Amino acid sequence: MTHFLRSARRTLHEIGILLLLVGCAGSQAQRIDDEARRFGFVRQVIVGNEFHHVVYFNNVSRQSETLHVYLEGDGSPWLRERFVSRDPTPRHPVMLRLMALDTHPSLYLGRPCYHGLANQPGCEPKFWTSGRYSQPVVDNMAAALERVLDKHHKLAFFGFSGGGALAMLLAERFPQTRSVVTIAGNLDPDAWVKFHGYSPLWTSLNPAHRPPLNPRIQQIHLAGERDKNIPPAIIRSALSHQVNAQIDIISNFDHLCCWHRLWPSVLASLIPQDS
Repeated sequence: MTHFLRSARRTLHEIGILLLLVGCAGSQAQRIDDEARRFGFVRQVIVGNEFHHVVYFNNVSRQSETLHVYLEGDGSPWLRERFVSRDPTPRHPVMLRLMALDTHPSLYLGRPCYHGLANQPGCEPKFWTSGRYSQPVVDNMAAALERVLDKHHKLAFFGFSGGGALAMLLAERFPQTRSVVTIAGNLDPDAWVKFHGYSPLWTSLNPAHRPPLNPRIQQIHLAGERDKNIPPAIIRSALSHQVNAQIDIISNFDHLCCWHRLWPSVLASLIPQDS
């Protein structure tokens, strides 16, 4: 009887935590909207192929042929590493905050089913769990991006964590790509899940298994020396087949801290891209 009561209390405790986390996840999209508004960003919802995407423009007056495309990390696909999240929207929008430091025309490109859109038709948990870098995800993000290119004839992709994988996968799709910068990038998802003992990302594409990018594309890959989520060794190995890929290991940085300190100098190091 005592064992039964303990088990019941534990189950109720877990249910309570789960409900709390679900509630937090549900409001995260609004928090990001509020933060984007404080930065002066303009929000739009754009249709890719079949999915909707929340995007933010930094609304700068500077004219440029080049568009900077910011790609966020995986966010919160799981709750307490046990329950599939109902809303994978990131709790720490690293790339949104870095875009606020960019004076160049820039776009924050949301993924399918993120930013409060998880209940949209076609959205399934596989698109933020095992298939977070799958062909449909990449295809839809590419389609959404094509709809906003307009006067921009050149692209620079910036990706944090899992957004680094998407930056590499999108860069190969667009012949107008000039630069790719990844920050603590998940550039070999197979090696990453093996390192942590996670379930394989069965339907995801793996940048480490793709042909190298065009050598004319400038590549800068930043890794935190103290990053225990995506250690620098995984990033180095993933890029071994790339041509002219610059890898910088940053002392005393981990997965989240403290990329805003470097970002202005990273932007300044990009090869001039406007004619």
